[in-house]
Amino acid sequence: MKVALVTGAGSGIGRAIALALAAEGFSLALAGRRVEKLEETAALIGKDCLPVSVDISDADSVKALFFQIGQRWGRLDLLFNNAGTGAPGSVLLEDIRASDWQTVVGTNLSGAFFCIQGAFQMMKTQKPMGGRIINNGSISAHVPRPNSAPYTATKHAMTGLTKSAALDGRKYNIAVGQIDIGNAASVMTDAMATGMPQANGTIASEPVMDVTIVAQAVRHMASLPLEANVQFMTVMATKMPFIGRG
Repeated sequence: MKVALVTGAGSGIGRAIALALAAEGFSLALAGRRVEKLEETAALIGKDCLPVSVDISDADSVKALFFQIGQRWGRLDLLFNNAGTGAPGSVLLEDIRASDWQTVVGTNLSGAFFCIQGAFQMMKTQKPMGGRIINNGSISAHVPRPNSAPYTATKHAMTGLTKSAALDGRKYNIAVGQIDIGNAASVMTDAMATGMPQANGTIASEPVMDVTIVAQAVRHMASLPLEANVQFMTVMATKMPFIGRG
């Protein structure tokens, strides 16, 4: 039996990853804010799933999530750290509200850390010891978009968190890697077809790729034996503005 936890599993990338992992034989813990969306994902999978409504930014809520995983399966083999949010994209850096900044940091960075912490605590004590953690970074872990300071800051921080967790996980046989995704088609990327702000001040449409391509990439990362690790992977729409951005 293999058990995976996918956060942000109610839609988009998270749902696509959950479906791909289910096809690989994983039992799935599905975490997110809206339990009805998680139940939709569970219905699509149609087998061993545990939908859990969780506030990823709250350490106690995350602890309760891992307690339920332990009660249901007694182990965790894979964490896909996917839940994330951004501040309103049209707001200038100097006008971002403190509450919006804190929401983004709480979800994207603190939430990722709390889940890594929970995974470490479970993976280091289970038998056989170990597991895999894959963090959802972003193209924004490399370069920013205009008016994206909170999101970009957390995604740069995710890279540091991935490196630190990868180092600290070695003694427990925990492999930690990161996938940086660019323009995967989802509800969050609908605006890309009509136009996104560019670094030169213009608005331009951007190419997107099917989200199942991301699922295939994560499926590959998850399929490796624990003695091997994809430390960082970038998967993106070929013609999106990344190389040469700015």
